[in-house]
Amino acid sequence: MERRRTRRVRLAAGAAVVLALLFAGAATVASARGDGSGEESGSTRVPAASSADAGFARDMAVHHQQAVEMSFVVRDRTDDEDVRRLAYDIANTQANQRGMLLGWLDLWELPKVAPGGEPPMAWMEGGGRHAHGGHHSDGDGSGSGDGVLMPGMASRSELARLGRLDGEQAEVFFLQLMTDHHKGGVAMAEACASQCSVPAERRLAQGMVEGQRSELGLMRDMLAERGATPRS
Repeated sequence: MERRRTRRVRLAAGAAVVLALLFAGAATVASARGDGSGEESGSTRVPAASSADAGFARDMAVHHQQAVEMSFVVRDRTDDEDVRRLAYDIANTQANQRGMLLGWLDLWELPKVAPGGEPPMAWMEGGGRHAHGGHHSDGDGSGSGDGVLMPGMASRSELARLGRLDGEQAEVFFLQLMTDHHKGGVAMAEACASQCSVPAERRLAQGMVEGQRSELGLMRDMLAERGATPRS
């Protein structure tokens, strides 16, 4: 019973973080547009298509989209209140952030695909090779070519498997997939926080780091309650 109460407190705290991010969204977009007061006001400089700012916006929008999709899948595969609430928070937060990232690309009049066929994460120092939370095979022979575009993203085979599971099996696999996903996302956001030149985007990236690290701890505890652990 005490464990359930502790988990509910942590979920409530997570929901507060989500609301703070949502309220910050309008101010973040305004500052990127240069409409607000402060350090960005009056600035008309637009990032280059090959910049870290544009690369992060493109890649994280794709990364976030898969997290939203996985959250909707598990919502329909379990009746567990806590997992469904976590999935709802992740879907809402990352859909909101994805909208801001794509909105910036529109404001900057930059393409939503990498120029010249650049691979994902080419904007990162080291090309993303240092990122944590890379792809794991799910035992059916799937590999990095199975639709995995960036570290942490689930493969097509893993997404299909999640859609076939029910109950606690679906909960555990979702939490494991999302743990990997968050680790990859944190590495990308940390790179933007240090490499991006638009202050509003750096702040959003740092917020992603803090929010997803908090959710990583929550998901580790939720896995332990189900007798499972994150994938190595």
